[in-house]
Amino acid sequence: MPDIEQELADTQREHWQQTYGEHPGMYGEEPSAAAVHAAVVFQAAGAREILELGAGHGRDALYFAREGFSALATDFSPVGLEQLREAATAQGVADRVSAVVHDVREPLPLADASVDAVFAHMLLCMALSTKEIHALVAEVRRALRPGGTFVYTVRHTQDAHYGAGTGYGDGIWEHGGFAVHFFSRDLVDALAEGWVLEEVHAFEEGGLPRRLWRITQTMPRQ
Repeated sequence: MPDIEQELADTQREHWQQTYGEHPGMYGEEPSAAAVHAAVVFQAAGAREILELGAGHGRDALYFAREGFSALATDFSPVGLEQLREAATAQGVADRVSAVVHDVREPLPLADASVDAVFAHMLLCMALSTKEIHALVAEVRRALRPGGTFVYTVRHTQDAHYGAGTGYGDGIWEHGGFAVHFFSRDLVDALAEGWVLEEVHAFEEGGLPRRLWRITQTMPRQ
């Protein structure tokens, strides 16, 4: 990893650790709209085991567990995942949620074809290079069973913060301490090569509002 990418990755990891520590449960207990939609998609596909990337303090992973799925939640913040574990126990779903500290720049800690579905809400648009994003999607493909579903959301180049703050190149801009890789439609299409691209849905979230795409793509059945 080039020095600038490593420095940015380290800075962002420390930033999220501090943020979760200072603001426990910062996103609240209600699931994201993307997770609610994904649960419907996963149920229709007959999925039972879900991997969530960038789970944070767990509002979406916990929702999946309450909906009857088995959820493996990963994040690079031990602070966030400890909050997730405590909430899982309090909500009575600890038997359906497991949490693993993991940086998505590394290979996923899963065997080939071992999960039915993967969910990632604004994880792919963190401070990851285009090369790292492609490598991560390749890992998702490896971990999914044939016919498996991948639902992810990303901020895109029509977002108000695109081009604002500190630019790092490769579509990455830092604003208010948070670095974001803003997606172009070309990048979405490139990541869907070899998949069945089911949907690219535009929506807004938050007070800015943030402008996002929700992408659903599936593995071909063998």
